[in-house]
Amino acid sequence: MRAVRFAALLLVLTAALSPVAAIAAPGAHGEILWDSYGVGHVYAQSEPGLFRGYGWAQAKSHGDLLLRLYAEGRGRAAEIWGPSELKNDRWMALNGVPERTQAWLKAQSPAFRADLEAFAAGIDAYAAAHPEALSPEARQVLPVSAADVIGHSLRLFQYVYLAPPTIVDHLPGPSAEPTAAPHEGAGSNGWAIAPSRSASGHAMLLMNPHLPWPAGWSTYYEVQLRAPGLALYGASQVGLPVLRFVFTDYLGFTQTVDDVGGVTLYRIKTAPGGYEFDGKVLPFRTEQHVIRIRQPDGSLTTETLDVRSTVHGPIVAEADGAPIAMRVAGLDRPFALEQYWRMQTAHDFAGYQRALRMQQVPSFNVIYADRDGHIQYLFNGLVPKKPGRDLAYWSGLVPGDRADTLWTSYLSYDELPKATDPAGGAVQNSNDPPWDAAWPAVLDPKPYAGLITSKSISLRMARGVRMLSEKPKIGFDDLIAMKWSDRSELADRVLPDLGAAVSQYGTDLAKQAIAVLDKWDRNTLSGSRGALLFLDWVDRPGAANGYVAAGFATPYALSDPLTTPAGLADPRAAADALDAAARDTLATTGALDTPWGQRMRIKLGDEDLPASGGPGRLGVFDVIDFNPPADGRRTADFGDTFIAAVSFDRPTRAKVLLTYGNASQPGSPHLSDQAPLLASHTLRDAWLTRAEVEDHLESRDSY
Repeated sequence: MRAVRFAALLLVLTAALSPVAAIAAPGAHGEILWDSYGVGHVYAQSEPGLFRGYGWAQAKSHGDLLLRLYAEGRGRAAEIWGPSELKNDRWMALNGVPERTQAWLKAQSPAFRADLEAFAAGIDAYAAAHPEALSPEARQVLPVSAADVIGHSLRLFQYVYLAPPTIVDHLPGPSAEPTAAPHEGAGSNGWAIAPSRSASGHAMLLMNPHLPWPAGWSTYYEVQLRAPGLALYGASQVGLPVLRFVFTDYLGFTQTVDDVGGVTLYRIKTAPGGYEFDGKVLPFRTEQHVIRIRQPDGSLTTETLDVRSTVHGPIVAEADGAPIAMRVAGLDRPFALEQYWRMQTAHDFAGYQRALRMQQVPSFNVIYADRDGHIQYLFNGLVPKKPGRDLAYWSGLVPGDRADTLWTSYLSYDELPKATDPAGGAVQNSNDPPWDAAWPAVLDPKPYAGLITSKSISLRMARGVRMLSEKPKIGFDDLIAMKWSDRSELADRVLPDLGAAVSQYGTDLAKQAIAVLDKWDRNTLSGSRGALLFLDWVDRPGAANGYVAAGFATPYALSDPLTTPAGLADPRAAADALDAAARDTLATTGALDTPWGQRMRIKLGDEDLPASGGPGRLGVFDVIDFNPPADGRRTADFGDTFIAAVSFDRPTRAKVLLTYGNASQPGSPHLSDQAPLLASHTLRDAWLTRAEVEDHLESRDSY
């Protein structure tokens, strides 16, 4: 391993001294102006130069994280960081990610491959110029290449979002009602407002992804990218060379997590010599992978992984003695990064749609707006065509011995659910199914039965639809205020029934608790009294949860998201849950009406601030969730990440926030400098012109 380390470092130093490096001397490609919030504004002389500058910028702000992510994409992180990375490395090996990465690299168009190589070269150039800025472990990953960029995106899109290693931790069985979530999962809010609904007469866009805050695959990076004919502003996850949340003077789009049904688990029936499929016995395809694992004393051990595959995909687990094979959408679609690039560099709706028709991005809703006034919601992704059976069938273990269960194609762009320029003048998504994307609804779920659910419940979505329904004309300031809404839609639906239940069945303590909830403002603002008690109740059996059907008296009706679901299915159980919540709240906080922000905290770097915002399961639009309590205090670790409110005036204007700061590299002044803005519900101006950037300049790099 020492030889490997030495070779990697030698390659970096050699590159720094080579003729190629001389051509790429500082200033040869462009410069980066760093503003007072640590946002890099990359100015380049060419498209590859822009990618190179973006790679340099990410390495400066997130170098250690970036290189660890690339090692994870290689499936070789355990040999540097030890057993903590072993589960990931096994998953990469089982799914053939390193081999597929090389095939995908060869498939790239020459022009875009040059862009990817330039991005990787920018990372290497920064590392060569500032080796002291990177940890010894991170430096072992160097040099990086275009293959690392592709491998990271493949891991992120297919094996973090669609099929993470945890997918086999609890193998699916018969369809069952999901239980209440004690913590939020990956999610987002996204809105587009048409000129007909905008007070200014210009389209507007709200970007609001929600992901974990600890540094990792979910970490967002904010940047501006400018080259001749290109002016992009937005954010993407660290390691990606393109933006996933972006606006220009022409257009913009945001994304939310959707469920395309892009993973199927098959129960394989073994037979002598292989496995049964379509009346025949086929041999397993077999491979061996060696994984190296660094030990605490610095030595390396190895683990040999035997991988078997069927026509469905690799064997990833066993259930009741039967091998389980996994099929993942999009493994034949190597151009997701180029599709994103074409989407964000389009100059009109037609060009944007041409990019979407590539259908390389395996999932994520896309919400779009442009300066010509077009808006669109698209249930984007690769939705496998699985006719003839219901969703419960496909969510379980599917028989793998039948050819008619092996899906091989996807809905086309024209077949995907979408709402384009709807009469209502707005589209939205909060990770709900597509049917209420425009309100009043314009999409019919019937043609998609068996492919896309129509039963999923989200009172966070309902809160958004309610706000959009209440204002005939929405101003830019209104848009920002609505983003910060902390009103609990769930409380509005169930508190009257909870009061009646406690009156009939409740203990004296439960009656004291309902008196507190009657006075509560039904918000999760830092000063709100009663929100802590209500959340404790929501997370208990017998209560109601804004993401789960069980617990409501009136079931969800797709045609009526503003009044259903509602009420309480089991009043006695709900009253008992409130008694238990009251006991717990008293024990942990000392009072039933302790202010939300006294116990719910934003702790980032040296900041320790009262939080406003709450879990989406409360039907709160302004999402923040918190880790388990310690001494009655909970720390925010999930929720709002990159936020942007955009108005397509001429020129475009925007206000933005990156909640946890735009850097993770130790010693950066931007680890937590935006936390006070988050705590005060404040967006900052996006500095789009060079003059604005110069007015707020912190430093500059030539590259």
